[in-house]
Amino acid sequence: MSLNRHFNRGRDLARTAGDHAADVFAPLTLIGRGLRRHADWARGRWTALPKERRGPTLLVGAATTVGIFLLPHGPLLAIVALVASAAWVGRSPKSAPEPEPDLADVKLTALYAALTPYFGGFDDPFALYRMDGEWRAAFSGWEFDADGRLATLEISYPAYFTDTEPAARARIEQVVQGKAGRSREYRFDWDEEINRLRVSALAPLPADIVAQRFVTAPGEIVLGFTDGEGSHRTIPVEQGGVTEQQPPVVWRVGPRSAEPHLLALGAAGYGTSTLLRSIALQALPHGDLVVVDGASTGEHACLVNRPGVYTVETSLHGALAALEWVAKETERRLIALNSARHHGVAAPADVTRPLWILLDHLTELSELAHAEDRTDPQALLEVPLRHGRAARVTVVFVDDLEARDRISPTVHTCTRARVVLGPVTADSGSAGLGVPLDIAPAAHTPPGRGYARIGTAAPVRVQVPVTVDPLDEDAAPALREAVIALLPHRDTRTEAPAPVDAVDAAVAAGAVDPVDAVGALAPEPVAAEAEPAQVELSKDVASAQPRPAW
Repeated sequence: MSLNRHFNRGRDLARTAGDHAADVFAPLTLIGRGLRRHADWARGRWTALPKERRGPTLLVGAATTVGIFLLPHGPLLAIVALVASAAWVGRSPKSAPEPEPDLADVKLTALYAALTPYFGGFDDPFALYRMDGEWRAAFSGWEFDADGRLATLEISYPAYFTDTEPAARARIEQVVQGKAGRSREYRFDWDEEINRLRVSALAPLPADIVAQRFVTAPGEIVLGFTDGEGSHRTIPVEQGGVTEQQPPVVWRVGPRSAEPHLLALGAAGYGTSTLLRSIALQALPHGDLVVVDGASTGEHACLVNRPGVYTVETSLHGALAALEWVAKETERRLIALNSARHHGVAAPADVTRPLWILLDHLTELSELAHAEDRTDPQALLEVPLRHGRAARVTVVFVDDLEARDRISPTVHTCTRARVVLGPVTADSGSAGLGVPLDIAPAAHTPPGRGYARIGTAAPVRVQVPVTVDPLDEDAAPALREAVIALLPHRDTRTEAPAPVDAVDAAVAAGAVDPVDAVGALAPEPVAAEAEPAQVELSKDVASAQPRPAW
């Protein structure tokens, strides 16, 4: 047998003997510990006893001991009682549960360590951020919510940090959001004068506000709803069956508006077409619409043949014809308005009624026009964009966030109201809104969530009202009915026609002409996709305004 095996066997035997000895002597150890604690207790009592009472105490103790020895089996019972008491007292007390670590120590220490490579001055032994530094010297005003997540924090940083560079700020914001949790949005307030960064977690915006009539003045469009910091105004809205006061993001249009046109960008499926439908429903009571659906998805088919809707185009030929008419109509309105001012008379009603140009994914038609060597539809927007404010013409340009490079410079320059929907990054948010975004987006963005910037104001959060396509059978019936209620008249494609028996009864009673009864039973025609796509105006709109030339 090798020497190594002897050593291993001896070590195992010693470990086994030790375990057995510990089991055998455990009761003796327990009793010895208890006797020692009894002795410590008696010594403490004797020390605390006044000197004049020690003699009587010794006398009482001696008498008790003698009495115990005189009793039958007294010494045995006394020894058993002493051993039992020592065993009870000698028990190892249950270790007290370790106190939970301070939440601020755990989380803010990790944040301090993560910010040290960016804020630390490694050549300065007294730097605010260093490897062996204390986070309490750099952080103040911290608060945690009920779930233990960081709610507010004020961070001090050294003066040599480049807080005026967007890239440097973005790095710090990314680190802070990563340590505080990416499931929420955070607002970063950089105070460059005193080198302080204030971080605050933002509550989620309500996502259950459906399409409805909003309490606004003519020329005001509710793009969505934000928080109290984004708007100082509230309007009543129906939310969950009750009326709530919510702060809106209001876009003002008209001849005195500084931001007469809107550019909305977003990721696919995050509500850009929903925003366009919401704007259309709010604009219809006071103006007329020209809609171009460049993606040909049928998202705006519910507007076909509506009073006030000139046309809904989905083809390149129809879009070019519609936008050429819009350019000429803008020039006609300018001439009529200038003539009315020159002669000191009121302008005609057909030039003061707002005209809305709603464009959805027009860049797709631009690519098709380039492939066919035809006029770019975006080139026809120059006159409405540059002179639309004076002519009461408003352009709403909606497209994908990835297609922003294909949007013409004229559209970028003239659209000073911006909306970005869906998940954004620091680069895409800055490109879409025109300024760096001081809000860190959450990791998961619900549909209709994004950011808005009106003119030179700071970007604010926005949640677009739920405005579904009423022709979408997959949408909830309640949401479809809410949109149908806002359309100018009943649509036989979304609402059932009158029963045959009811029409026959009306004809028999003489209340309805037989010719009209046949027309009531016939399905309402739907605009075809042929080129050019044309939509006839309703009688009431045609009688009040000039009919488009296309």
